[in-house]
Amino acid sequence: MTSYILAIDQGTTSTRAMIFDDQGRAISSHQKEFTQYFPQDGWVEHDGMEIIQTVIETVREALDSLPEAVSPKAIGITNQRETTLIWDRGTGEPICPAIVWQDRRTADFCGLLKQDGYEDMVSEKTGLLLDPYFSATKITWILDNVPGARDRAKKGELAFGTVDSFILWHLTEGQVHATDMTNASRTMLYNIHDLAWDKDLLKMFDVPEALLPSVHACDHYFGDTGKSLFGKSIPITAIAGDQQAALIGQNCLAAGQIKCTYGTGGFIMMHTGDKIIRSQNRLLTTVAYKMQGKVAYALEGSFFSAGSAVQWLRDGLKIIRAASETEELARSIDSCNGVTMVPAFTGLGAPHWNPEARATLFGITRATGIAEIARATLESVGFQTADLLDAMQQDTGMSIDALKVDGGMVENKWLLQFLADIMQLKVVRSEVSETTALGVALLAGVGVGLFNKVNKLSIFNHYYNITKPEMVTDETILHKKNWENAVESACYYSGK
Repeated sequence: MTSYILAIDQGTTSTRAMIFDDQGRAISSHQKEFTQYFPQDGWVEHDGMEIIQTVIETVREALDSLPEAVSPKAIGITNQRETTLIWDRGTGEPICPAIVWQDRRTADFCGLLKQDGYEDMVSEKTGLLLDPYFSATKITWILDNVPGARDRAKKGELAFGTVDSFILWHLTEGQVHATDMTNASRTMLYNIHDLAWDKDLLKMFDVPEALLPSVHACDHYFGDTGKSLFGKSIPITAIAGDQQAALIGQNCLAAGQIKCTYGTGGFIMMHTGDKIIRSQNRLLTTVAYKMQGKVAYALEGSFFSAGSAVQWLRDGLKIIRAASETEELARSIDSCNGVTMVPAFTGLGAPHWNPEARATLFGITRATGIAEIARATLESVGFQTADLLDAMQQDTGMSIDALKVDGGMVENKWLLQFLADIMQLKVVRSEVSETTALGVALLAGVGVGLFNKVNKLSIFNHYYNITKPEMVTDETILHKKNWENAVESACYYSGK
Protein backbone atom coordinates (compact mmCIF):
# COMPACT_ATOMS: atom_id res chain seq x y z
CA MET A 1 0.00 0.00 0.00
CA THR A 2 1.38 3.42 -0.98
CA SER A 3 2.43 5.74 1.83
CA TYR A 4 2.43 9.54 1.62
CA ILE A 5 4.39 12.42 3.13
CA LEU A 6 3.16 16.02 3.35
CA ALA A 7 5.79 18.74 2.93
CA ILE A 8 5.14 22.33 4.05
CA ASP A 9 7.47 24.69 2.18
CA GLN A 10 7.08 28.14 3.71
CA GLY A 11 9.03 30.59 1.56
CA THR A 12 9.67 34.32 1.47
CA THR A 13 6.78 35.20 -0.84
CA SER A 14 4.50 32.16 -0.76
CA THR A 15 3.59 28.97 1.09
CA ARG A 16 3.38 25.62 -0.65
CA ALA A 17 2.05 22.27 0.58
CA MET A 18 3.02 19.19 -1.42
CA ILE A 19 2.18 15.52 -1.17
CA PHE A 20 4.90 12.98 -2.07
CA ASP A 21 4.50 9.23 -2.26
CA ASP A 22 7.00 6.73 -0.88
CA GLN A 23 8.89 6.73 -4.20
CA GLY A 24 9.53 10.46 -3.95
CA ARG A 25 6.99 11.36 -6.64
CA ALA A 26 5.05 14.61 -6.28
CA ILE A 27 1.33 13.82 -6.14
CA SER A 28 -0.06 17.32 -5.64
CA SER A 29 1.06 20.89 -4.99
CA HIS A 30 -0.91 23.82 -3.59
CA GLN A 31 0.49 27.32 -3.22
CA LYS A 32 -0.62 30.68 -1.84
CA GLU A 33 1.22 34.00 -1.93
CA PHE A 34 1.12 36.45 0.97
CA THR A 35 1.77 40.15 1.45
CA GLN A 36 5.22 41.74 1.49
CA TYR A 37 5.59 44.92 3.55
CA PHE A 38 8.33 47.54 3.03
CA PRO A 39 7.59 50.23 5.65
CA GLN A 40 10.96 51.99 5.39
CA ASP A 41 14.09 51.89 3.26
CA GLY A 42 15.80 48.54 3.90
CA TRP A 43 12.94 47.17 6.04
CA VAL A 44 11.06 44.02 5.01
CA GLU A 45 8.19 42.59 7.08
CA HIS A 46 5.60 39.81 7.03
CA ASP A 47 2.35 39.30 8.91
CA GLY A 48 2.94 36.14 10.95
CA MET A 49 -0.75 35.25 11.22
CA GLU A 50 -1.19 35.64 7.45
CA ILE A 51 1.63 33.10 7.03
CA ILE A 52 -0.14 30.68 9.37
CA GLN A 53 -3.36 31.12 7.42
CA THR A 54 -1.61 30.23 4.16
CA VAL A 55 -0.09 27.15 5.82
CA ILE A 56 -3.45 25.90 7.06
CA GLU A 57 -5.21 26.59 3.77
CA THR A 58 -2.58 24.90 1.58
CA VAL A 59 -2.33 21.88 3.89
CA ARG A 60 -6.10 21.42 3.82
CA GLU A 61 -6.07 21.60 0.02
CA ALA A 62 -3.23 19.07 -0.12
CA LEU A 63 -5.06 16.68 2.20
CA ASP A 64 -8.18 16.97 0.07
CA SER A 65 -6.15 15.75 -2.92
CA LEU A 66 -5.53 12.37 -1.26
CA PRO A 67 -7.91 9.43 -1.67
CA GLU A 68 -10.70 9.32 0.89
CA ALA A 69 -9.67 7.96 4.30
CA VAL A 70 -5.95 8.17 3.37
CA SER A 71 -3.72 10.23 5.63
CA PRO A 72 -0.04 11.19 5.31
CA LYS A 73 2.36 9.18 7.43
CA ALA A 74 4.11 12.38 8.49
CA ILE A 75 4.66 16.09 7.89
CA GLY A 76 7.95 17.83 7.20
CA ILE A 77 8.39 21.60 7.56
CA THR A 78 10.91 23.65 5.62
CA ASN A 79 11.07 27.41 5.81
CA GLN A 80 12.61 30.76 4.93
CA ARG A 81 15.43 31.02 7.44
CA GLU A 82 16.48 33.84 9.79
CA THR A 83 13.08 35.59 9.56
CA THR A 84 12.29 36.45 13.16
CA LEU A 85 9.06 36.31 15.15
CA ILE A 86 8.32 36.87 18.82
CA TRP A 87 4.86 35.93 20.01
CA ASP A 88 2.67 35.79 23.09
CA ARG A 89 2.74 32.29 24.62
CA GLY A 90 -0.85 32.71 25.77
CA THR A 91 -2.46 33.77 22.49
CA GLY A 92 0.06 32.72 19.83
CA GLU A 93 -0.17 36.23 18.35
CA PRO A 94 3.07 37.96 17.29
CA ILE A 95 3.87 41.10 19.24
CA CYS A 96 4.98 42.85 16.02
CA PRO A 97 5.42 42.04 12.33
CA ALA A 98 7.94 39.36 11.42
CA ILE A 99 11.32 40.86 10.51
CA VAL A 100 12.33 39.14 7.28
CA TRP A 101 15.84 37.81 6.56
CA GLN A 102 16.28 40.54 3.89
CA ASP A 103 15.67 43.32 6.42
CA ARG A 104 18.63 45.66 7.05
CA ARG A 105 17.37 47.81 9.96
CA THR A 106 20.03 46.50 12.35
CA ALA A 107 22.98 47.38 10.09
CA ASP A 108 24.21 50.15 12.41
CA PHE A 109 24.04 47.83 15.45
CA CYS A 110 26.08 45.23 13.57
CA GLY A 111 28.58 47.94 12.62
CA LEU A 112 29.04 48.94 16.27
CA LEU A 113 29.63 45.33 17.31
CA LYS A 114 32.24 44.95 14.57
CA GLN A 115 33.99 48.12 15.73
CA ASP A 116 34.08 46.70 19.26
CA GLY A 117 35.85 43.60 17.95
CA TYR A 118 33.11 41.00 18.42
CA GLU A 119 33.00 39.54 14.90
CA ASP A 120 35.80 37.00 15.40
CA MET A 121 34.10 35.56 18.47
CA VAL A 122 30.74 35.40 16.70
CA SER A 123 32.28 33.76 13.65
CA GLU A 124 34.25 31.22 15.69
CA LYS A 125 31.22 30.13 17.69
CA THR A 126 28.50 30.28 15.02
CA GLY A 127 30.22 30.15 11.62
CA LEU A 128 28.36 33.36 10.74
CA LEU A 129 29.31 37.00 10.27
CA LEU A 130 27.96 40.04 12.07
CA ASP A 131 25.24 41.04 9.65
CA PRO A 132 21.56 42.08 9.84
CA TYR A 133 20.75 38.95 7.80
CA PHE A 134 20.68 36.76 10.93
CA SER A 135 18.14 36.56 13.74
CA ALA A 136 20.05 37.72 16.82
CA THR A 137 20.07 41.46 16.12
CA LYS A 138 16.45 41.27 14.96
CA ILE A 139 15.49 39.80 18.35
CA THR A 140 17.37 42.58 20.14
CA TRP A 141 15.63 45.20 18.01
CA ILE A 142 12.18 43.81 18.83
CA LEU A 143 12.91 43.60 22.57
CA ASP A 144 14.21 47.17 22.55
CA ASN A 145 11.48 48.71 20.39
CA VAL A 146 8.22 46.98 21.31
CA PRO A 147 6.96 48.49 24.60
CA GLY A 148 7.21 46.03 27.48
CA ALA A 149 8.69 43.26 25.35
CA ARG A 150 11.95 42.84 27.26
CA ASP A 151 10.27 42.56 30.67
CA ARG A 152 7.71 40.10 29.31
CA ALA A 153 10.48 38.04 27.69
CA LYS A 154 12.34 37.76 31.00
CA LYS A 155 9.14 36.59 32.69
CA GLY A 156 8.73 33.81 30.13
CA GLU A 157 5.55 35.27 28.64
CA LEU A 158 6.98 35.48 25.10
CA ALA A 159 8.48 32.99 22.65
CA PHE A 160 11.01 33.55 19.89
CA GLY A 161 11.22 31.47 16.76
CA THR A 162 12.16 31.43 13.16
CA VAL A 163 9.21 30.64 10.90
CA ASP A 164 9.50 26.87 11.41
CA SER A 165 9.04 27.26 15.17
CA PHE A 166 6.06 29.56 14.68
CA ILE A 167 4.39 27.08 12.32
CA LEU A 168 5.14 24.18 14.68
CA TRP A 169 3.66 26.10 17.60
CA HIS A 170 0.42 26.73 15.74
CA LEU A 171 0.12 23.27 14.17
CA THR A 172 0.52 21.69 17.61
CA GLU A 173 -1.90 24.28 19.07
CA GLY A 174 0.74 25.79 21.36
CA GLN A 175 2.02 22.49 22.73
CA VAL A 176 5.51 22.50 21.19
CA HIS A 177 8.12 25.27 21.11
CA ALA A 178 11.06 23.78 19.20
CA THR A 179 13.31 24.08 16.18
CA ASP A 180 15.97 22.02 14.43
CA MET A 181 19.74 22.47 14.25
CA THR A 182 19.76 23.96 10.76
CA ASN A 183 17.48 26.83 11.71
CA ALA A 184 19.12 27.29 15.11
CA SER A 185 22.51 27.60 13.41
CA ARG A 186 21.22 30.64 11.48
CA THR A 187 20.20 32.68 14.52
CA MET A 188 23.75 33.82 15.49
CA LEU A 189 23.00 32.51 19.00
CA TYR A 190 23.80 28.81 18.44
CA ASN A 191 27.25 27.31 18.95
CA ILE A 192 27.85 24.92 16.05
CA HIS A 193 30.72 23.19 17.91
CA ASP A 194 28.80 22.51 21.13
CA LEU A 195 25.45 22.19 19.30
CA ALA A 196 23.76 24.33 21.95
CA TRP A 197 22.57 27.88 22.60
CA ASP A 198 25.64 29.89 23.56
CA LYS A 199 25.47 31.77 26.86
CA ASP A 200 28.16 34.28 25.85
CA LEU A 201 26.19 35.23 22.74
CA LEU A 202 22.91 35.43 24.63
CA LYS A 203 24.57 37.86 27.03
CA MET A 204 26.14 39.90 24.23
CA PHE A 205 22.84 40.33 22.38
CA ASP A 206 20.88 40.60 25.66
CA VAL A 207 18.48 37.80 24.71
CA PRO A 208 16.74 36.03 27.63
CA GLU A 209 17.14 32.25 27.42
CA ALA A 210 13.46 31.87 28.34
CA LEU A 211 12.58 33.11 24.82
CA LEU A 212 14.30 30.26 23.02
CA PRO A 213 12.95 27.02 21.56
CA SER A 214 14.44 23.59 22.25
CA VAL A 215 16.73 22.34 19.47
CA HIS A 216 16.58 18.88 17.87
CA ALA A 217 17.86 16.82 14.94
CA CYS A 218 16.20 17.35 11.56
CA ASP A 219 14.53 13.92 11.63
CA HIS A 220 13.19 14.34 15.19
CA TYR A 221 9.58 13.58 16.14
CA PHE A 222 8.41 17.11 16.98
CA GLY A 223 4.79 16.39 17.90
CA ASP A 224 1.35 15.94 16.34
CA THR A 225 -0.96 18.41 14.65
CA GLY A 226 -4.05 19.37 16.59
CA LYS A 227 -7.13 17.39 15.56
CA SER A 228 -9.21 20.54 15.19
CA LEU A 229 -7.04 21.82 12.32
CA PHE A 230 -7.30 18.96 9.84
CA GLY A 231 -9.78 16.54 11.42
CA LYS A 232 -6.94 14.17 12.35
CA SER A 233 -3.59 14.22 14.11
CA ILE A 234 -0.55 13.86 11.87
CA PRO A 235 2.99 13.45 13.25
CA ILE A 236 5.56 16.15 12.41
CA THR A 237 8.83 14.26 11.95
CA ALA A 238 11.14 16.69 10.19
CA ILE A 239 12.19 20.33 10.15
CA ALA A 240 14.98 21.88 8.08
CA GLY A 241 15.78 25.34 6.79
CA ASP A 242 14.99 25.73 3.11
CA GLN A 243 18.55 25.65 1.80
CA GLN A 244 19.53 22.61 3.83
CA ALA A 245 16.35 20.86 2.68
CA ALA A 246 17.29 21.65 -0.92
CA LEU A 247 20.78 20.25 -0.32
CA ILE A 248 19.18 16.93 0.65
CA GLY A 249 16.63 17.11 -2.17
CA GLN A 250 19.51 17.64 -4.63
CA ASN A 251 21.33 14.50 -3.40
CA CYS A 252 24.24 16.52 -2.07
CA LEU A 253 24.89 14.00 0.68
CA ALA A 254 28.67 13.74 0.46
CA ALA A 255 31.57 16.16 0.96
CA GLY A 256 32.31 18.31 -2.08
CA GLN A 257 28.83 18.20 -3.59
CA ILE A 258 27.30 21.63 -4.23
CA LYS A 259 23.94 23.14 -5.16
CA CYS A 260 22.45 26.57 -5.77
CA THR A 261 18.81 27.48 -5.27
CA TYR A 262 17.48 30.49 -7.17
CA GLY A 263 14.46 32.00 -5.51
CA THR A 264 14.04 35.49 -4.08
CA GLY A 265 17.79 35.36 -3.54
CA GLY A 266 20.49 32.91 -4.55
CA PHE A 267 21.84 30.33 -2.12
CA ILE A 268 24.89 28.16 -2.74
CA MET A 269 25.68 25.39 -0.29
CA MET A 270 28.60 22.97 -0.36
CA HIS A 271 28.58 19.80 1.75
CA THR A 272 31.82 19.59 3.78
CA GLY A 273 31.16 16.30 5.58
CA ASP A 274 31.66 16.17 9.33
CA LYS A 275 34.28 18.94 9.21
CA ILE A 276 33.69 22.54 10.21
CA ILE A 277 35.58 24.63 7.64
CA ARG A 278 35.96 28.27 8.61
CA SER A 279 35.95 30.42 5.51
CA GLN A 280 38.76 32.81 4.66
CA ASN A 281 36.49 34.52 2.12
CA ARG A 282 33.67 35.64 4.39
CA LEU A 283 31.42 32.73 3.54
CA LEU A 284 29.27 31.10 6.19
CA THR A 285 29.78 27.80 7.97
CA THR A 286 26.53 26.15 8.93
CA VAL A 287 24.93 22.88 10.00
CA ALA A 288 23.87 21.00 6.86
CA TYR A 289 21.72 18.55 8.82
CA LYS A 290 21.59 16.11 11.68
CA MET A 291 19.99 12.92 10.47
CA GLN A 292 20.06 9.41 11.90
CA GLY A 293 22.34 10.62 14.66
CA LYS A 294 25.02 12.11 12.39
CA VAL A 295 25.84 15.79 11.99
CA ALA A 296 27.04 17.17 8.65
CA TYR A 297 28.28 20.70 7.94
CA ALA A 298 28.34 22.98 4.92
CA LEU A 299 29.82 26.17 3.54
CA GLU A 300 27.20 28.61 2.33
CA GLY A 301 27.12 31.82 0.38
CA SER A 302 23.98 33.83 -0.25
CA PHE A 303 23.13 36.80 -2.38
CA PHE A 304 19.98 38.70 -1.64
CA SER A 305 18.63 39.48 -5.10
CA ALA A 306 17.94 36.88 -7.80
CA GLY A 307 14.25 36.39 -8.51
CA SER A 308 13.51 39.59 -6.59
CA ALA A 309 15.53 41.56 -9.18
CA VAL A 310 13.34 40.16 -11.95
CA GLN A 311 10.28 40.97 -9.84
CA TRP A 312 11.50 44.57 -9.75
CA LEU A 313 11.57 44.65 -13.55
CA ARG A 314 7.96 43.46 -13.51
CA ASP A 315 6.46 45.27 -10.52
CA GLY A 316 8.77 48.27 -10.11
CA LEU A 317 9.84 49.34 -13.58
CA LYS A 318 6.90 47.54 -15.20
CA ILE A 319 8.96 46.78 -18.31
CA ILE A 320 7.87 43.13 -18.39
CA ARG A 321 4.56 41.46 -17.59
CA ALA A 322 5.96 38.07 -16.57
CA ALA A 323 9.38 36.80 -15.46
CA SER A 324 9.43 34.38 -18.38
CA GLU A 325 9.75 37.32 -20.82
CA THR A 326 13.35 37.91 -19.69
CA GLU A 327 14.61 34.86 -21.59
CA GLU A 328 13.32 36.09 -24.94
CA LEU A 329 14.62 39.61 -24.24
CA ALA A 330 18.08 38.26 -23.35
CA ARG A 331 18.21 36.23 -26.56
CA SER A 332 17.13 39.18 -28.67
CA ILE A 333 20.54 40.91 -28.35
CA ASP A 334 24.13 39.72 -28.63
CA SER A 335 25.31 41.52 -25.49
CA CYS A 336 24.25 44.02 -22.85
CA ASN A 337 26.08 46.73 -24.81
CA GLY A 338 28.05 47.86 -21.78
CA VAL A 339 25.16 47.78 -19.27
CA THR A 340 25.90 46.11 -15.92
CA MET A 341 23.46 45.76 -13.05
CA VAL A 342 24.44 45.34 -9.39
CA PRO A 343 21.14 44.27 -7.76
CA ALA A 344 21.94 45.40 -4.21
CA PHE A 345 18.35 46.34 -3.36
CA THR A 346 18.90 45.33 0.27
CA GLY A 347 22.69 45.42 0.33
CA LEU A 348 25.27 42.95 -0.94
CA GLY A 349 25.59 39.48 0.56
CA ALA A 350 28.56 37.11 0.41
CA PRO A 351 31.40 37.49 -0.24
CA HIS A 352 31.09 41.32 -0.18
CA TRP A 353 28.84 41.79 2.88
CA ASN A 354 28.00 45.44 2.37
CA PRO A 355 24.57 46.12 3.92
CA GLU A 356 24.65 49.78 2.82
CA ALA A 357 25.15 49.15 -0.91
CA ARG A 358 22.15 49.82 -3.14
CA ALA A 359 21.16 48.57 -6.56
CA THR A 360 22.92 50.36 -9.41
CA LEU A 361 22.79 50.26 -13.22
CA PHE A 362 26.03 51.16 -15.00
CA GLY A 363 26.73 51.93 -18.64
CA ILE A 364 23.34 53.32 -19.65
CA THR A 365 23.18 55.34 -22.86
CA ARG A 366 20.37 56.69 -25.03
CA ALA A 367 20.58 53.40 -26.93
CA THR A 368 19.87 51.35 -23.80
CA GLY A 369 16.52 49.57 -23.95
CA ILE A 370 14.44 47.01 -22.13
CA ALA A 371 16.43 44.09 -23.56
CA GLU A 372 19.75 45.37 -22.20
CA ILE A 373 18.32 45.96 -18.74
CA ALA A 374 16.62 42.54 -18.66
CA ARG A 375 19.75 40.75 -19.85
CA ALA A 376 21.96 42.63 -17.39
CA THR A 377 19.60 41.58 -14.59
CA LEU A 378 19.95 37.91 -15.54
CA GLU A 379 23.71 38.26 -15.93
CA SER A 380 23.94 39.68 -12.40
CA VAL A 381 22.60 36.37 -11.08
CA GLY A 382 25.42 34.54 -12.88
CA PHE A 383 28.10 36.94 -11.65
CA GLN A 384 26.97 36.65 -8.04
CA THR A 385 26.96 32.86 -8.32
CA ALA A 386 30.49 32.86 -9.78
CA ASP A 387 31.75 35.07 -6.95
CA LEU A 388 30.56 32.54 -4.39
CA LEU A 389 31.77 29.50 -6.27
CA ASP A 390 35.28 30.96 -6.61
CA ALA A 391 35.35 31.70 -2.88
CA MET A 392 34.26 28.16 -1.97
CA GLN A 393 36.93 26.58 -4.12
CA GLN A 394 39.56 28.75 -2.45
CA ASP A 395 38.30 27.85 1.05
CA THR A 396 38.06 24.10 0.52
CA GLY A 397 40.68 23.38 -2.12
CA MET A 398 38.08 21.17 -3.78
CA SER A 399 37.70 21.20 -7.54
CA ILE A 400 34.11 21.44 -8.74
CA ASP A 401 32.98 20.15 -12.10
CA ALA A 402 29.22 20.59 -11.73
CA LEU A 403 26.72 22.82 -9.97
CA LYS A 404 23.26 21.41 -9.25
CA VAL A 405 20.57 24.06 -9.58
CA ASP A 406 16.93 24.43 -8.64
CA GLY A 407 14.31 27.10 -7.99
CA GLY A 408 11.97 29.08 -10.19
CA MET A 409 14.68 30.84 -12.20
CA VAL A 410 16.17 27.63 -13.62
CA GLU A 411 13.24 27.40 -16.04
CA ASN A 412 15.19 30.06 -17.98
CA LYS A 413 17.51 28.14 -20.32
CA TRP A 414 19.39 31.29 -21.34
CA LEU A 415 20.30 31.82 -17.69
CA LEU A 416 21.51 28.20 -17.37
CA GLN A 417 23.84 28.71 -20.34
CA PHE A 418 25.19 31.98 -18.93
CA LEU A 419 25.81 30.28 -15.57
CA ALA A 420 27.77 27.49 -17.28
CA ASP A 421 29.73 30.02 -19.32
CA ILE A 422 30.65 32.46 -16.57
CA MET A 423 31.66 29.66 -14.16
CA GLN A 424 33.20 27.41 -16.82
CA LEU A 425 31.56 24.25 -15.47
CA LYS A 426 28.55 22.03 -16.02
CA VAL A 427 25.19 23.20 -14.69
CA VAL A 428 22.87 20.33 -13.82
CA ARG A 429 19.14 20.90 -13.52
CA SER A 430 16.99 18.54 -11.50
CA GLU A 431 14.00 16.70 -12.91
CA VAL A 432 12.26 17.69 -9.68
CA SER A 433 11.66 21.43 -9.61
CA GLU A 434 10.65 21.65 -5.94
CA THR A 435 13.77 20.14 -4.39
CA THR A 436 13.29 22.02 -1.10
CA ALA A 437 9.93 20.35 -0.50
CA LEU A 438 11.31 17.01 -1.70
CA GLY A 439 14.24 17.26 0.71
CA VAL A 440 12.10 17.82 3.78
CA ALA A 441 9.67 15.11 2.63
CA LEU A 442 12.60 12.69 2.51
CA LEU A 443 13.68 13.84 5.98
CA ALA A 444 10.16 13.30 7.28
CA GLY A 445 10.20 9.83 5.70
CA VAL A 446 13.43 9.08 7.56
CA GLY A 447 11.88 10.45 10.75
CA VAL A 448 8.82 8.21 10.49
CA GLY A 449 10.79 5.15 9.39
CA LEU A 450 9.75 4.99 5.73
CA PHE A 451 13.34 5.44 4.55
CA ASN A 452 16.06 3.80 6.61
CA LYS A 453 19.20 4.39 4.57
CA VAL A 454 20.28 7.99 4.07
CA ASN A 455 22.60 7.03 1.23
CA LYS A 456 19.66 5.59 -0.68
CA LEU A 457 17.73 8.84 -0.76
CA SER A 458 19.42 9.67 -4.07
CA ILE A 459 17.05 7.28 -5.88
CA PHE A 460 14.32 9.88 -5.46
CA ASN A 461 15.87 12.53 -7.68
CA HIS A 462 17.07 12.44 -11.26
CA TYR A 463 18.73 14.96 -13.57
CA TYR A 464 17.67 15.69 -17.08
CA ASN A 465 19.30 18.93 -18.20
CA ILE A 466 23.09 19.32 -18.32
CA THR A 467 24.36 22.64 -19.70
CA LYS A 468 28.03 22.84 -20.68
CA PRO A 469 30.15 25.97 -21.15
CA GLU A 470 30.29 27.51 -24.64
CA MET A 471 31.99 30.85 -23.91
CA VAL A 472 35.77 31.00 -24.27
CA THR A 473 37.78 31.62 -21.11
CA ASP A 474 39.18 35.02 -22.18
CA GLU A 475 35.65 36.34 -22.69
CA THR A 476 34.65 35.02 -19.27
CA ILE A 477 37.57 36.84 -17.65
CA LEU A 478 36.58 40.13 -19.32
CA HIS A 479 32.95 39.76 -18.19
CA LYS A 480 34.08 39.13 -14.60
CA LYS A 481 36.40 42.14 -14.62
CA ASN A 482 33.56 44.43 -15.73
CA TRP A 483 31.41 43.00 -12.95
CA GLU A 484 34.12 43.55 -10.33
CA ASN A 485 34.44 47.18 -11.39
CA ALA A 486 30.67 47.66 -11.13
CA VAL A 487 30.56 46.12 -7.64
CA GLU A 488 33.44 48.31 -6.50
CA SER A 489 31.62 51.38 -7.79
CA ALA A 490 28.35 50.34 -6.10
CA CYS A 491 30.17 49.91 -2.78
CA TYR A 492 31.92 53.27 -3.22
CA TYR A 493 28.53 54.88 -3.85
CA SER A 494 27.29 53.47 -0.54
CA GLY A 495 30.12 55.18 1.28
CA LYS A 496 31.47 51.89 2.68
